[in-house]
Amino acid sequence: MSAVEIIALAASFSLLSGWRLYFTLLVTGLAMHFGLIALPEKLAMLDVLANPWVMVVATLGFIAELFADKIAWIDSIWDGLHTAIRPLGGALLALAIVDPGQAEWQVITFLLGGGAALLSHGVKASTRAVVNTSPEPFSNVAVSAGEDVAVAGVAGLALAFPMAAMVIAVAMVIASIICLAALRRVLRRMFGAATERQKNGGA
Repeated sequence: MSAVEIIALAASFSLLSGWRLYFTLLVTGLAMHFGLIALPEKLAMLDVLANPWVMVVATLGFIAELFADKIAWIDSIWDGLHTAIRPLGGALLALAIVDPGQAEWQVITFLLGGGAALLSHGVKASTRAVVNTSPEPFSNVAVSAGEDVAVAGVAGLALAFPMAAMVIAVAMVIASIICLAALRRVLRRMFGAATERQKNGGA
């Protein structure tokens, strides 16, 4: 991979960790284990991501997240607990993939990776909180399943075509923000209409 492709791969995985941290950690560990991602020599300590025990823990976290994310309000509690964990995971993923060379670039890479994960986590958590206000339970499962498919697809694409994956990951963030705004408008109208009916009924 070229330097630009490696940066694109790191950016994609950092953004994806804001949606599915444990899955992204597992994919990164497996990719490092099988040599699909070459670990920078200056950051060899991060080969811990390819450690079998770490991958087992990541697998267990992925399974727990897979189910917790599909239960209304449990998903928001889960998101709240991971507000600090996901950005840290995204920052470590960026460090594990990119060889910054100098200490100042290590700090910049760490901050950018954490910032990308925090951005996608914030959009995800906000969107799910809005979806949870819906009176029916199926929208929550549908949104979660859509995230599962999208994250898995982009992660696989990132290993083969990093630049394309980065564009799609950024587009996912933008699309999520647009959907969040639309959901808020729809729910505001729904609750406004319900409140108006209650007032008219009370009169």
